[in-house]
Amino acid sequence: MNARIPSAFLRRALGAAALTALLASAAYAEDFHGFDPANFDGAMLSADQLKAMVADATAAHKPNNGKDLVIGFANLQRDVSFCLKVENGILDNAKAAGVEMQVADNRLDGATALANAESFLQRQVDYVIEFQTDANFGATIMQKMNDASTKVVAIDIPMPGATFFGANNPRSGFMGGAYLGQAAIAKFGADKVKTGYFVVGELPQSGAIPAMRTGGQVAGFEAAVPGFPADHIIKIDTKNTLEESFTQMNNVIGRIPDGAPIMVTAINDQAATGMMRAVKQAGREADLIVVGMGADELQTMVDEPSFVASVGYFPERYGNYLIPLALMELAGKSVPDTVLVNHVMVTKDNICKFYDKFACTEGKDPIKFEFPQPAFEQHLAEIRKLPDLADYQNLIPTN
Repeated sequence: MNARIPSAFLRRALGAAALTALLASAAYAEDFHGFDPANFDGAMLSADQLKAMVADATAAHKPNNGKDLVIGFANLQRDVSFCLKVENGILDNAKAAGVEMQVADNRLDGATALANAESFLQRQVDYVIEFQTDANFGATIMQKMNDASTKVVAIDIPMPGATFFGANNPRSGFMGGAYLGQAAIAKFGADKVKTGYFVVGELPQSGAIPAMRTGGQVAGFEAAVPGFPADHIIKIDTKNTLEESFTQMNNVIGRIPDGAPIMVTAINDQAATGMMRAVKQAGREADLIVVGMGADELQTMVDEPSFVASVGYFPERYGNYLIPLALMELAGKSVPDTVLVNHVMVTKDNICKFYDKFACTEGKDPIKFEFPQPAFEQHLAEIRKLPDLADYQNLIPTN
């Protein structure tokens, strides 16, 4: 799996309408109706382009129902903001293309994901987009898909043999952790930060790949705060929900002395929000600083003084890639085995440059962020040696 290490780059522009993404991967010999994974600009393709893709896909792959292509999408959990944005983007692209979608809810549960996959196969879908959290079920689901000769693209959690689309976990995690460390020093001072506690909301059930994100958060924070005491790092299992994150943070808040800085980040914005609410309920907001992950709880970030930034993933654009990737593969074209999103820090000062429904503040950001590149490259070298990641070298960026 490590013969090719493609990556993707999200290019920051001056406004949300101009936000584009470039995918840097192996060059492909032919452009697929304006969609070249090596040079895609990230904007939604026109209906004409998408319909031309469908025509090619249908010519190469006779629809299983004998009439029209059907794509199954199993969402992670449909009432989570990030997942809803992903789903809406997929549905918009499918509607423009004239492709039928079958949508299911995995409910953050591996057994449910397996049942949904079996249902897709019973309904004879032509392609499947999987967004499922339990790494233990990935191989079983893929075995069933392979037996039915059904191609799959997996979002964020890899599945053996599926095209991977999603987060650049090491970089996004490291970026968020480093920002949190620098912002904490700006707020509390370097000496006081080292008396504080760094709380990370993890997601163990999803396996080694999302763990690169939370591991990156720790490594990035430590790069920004050299000498931070290891016994002041607290890790909790968020179960990927706001409610569980609130409960687990509430359980540990009593371990943190009054007046000590509480520095919080997590696997996603929902978990970070739940942790933040627990600290506020305990009357400790003055000690708190939070950096999220995903930038999909933007109103919370704008409204909450202690929620200073989030790492942008732009889930509303995922469908712009996923439907063309599906159609490209159905048409028999070569697609990359991995597409990694590149991430930016979304803050109160720059939010309007990415999402024009929000106004930018001026001078509210606590820092001028500096990404610690040498420390990050050292971190990458270290995680490449981890046994759990031996089969996932293509999901680790080169720099």
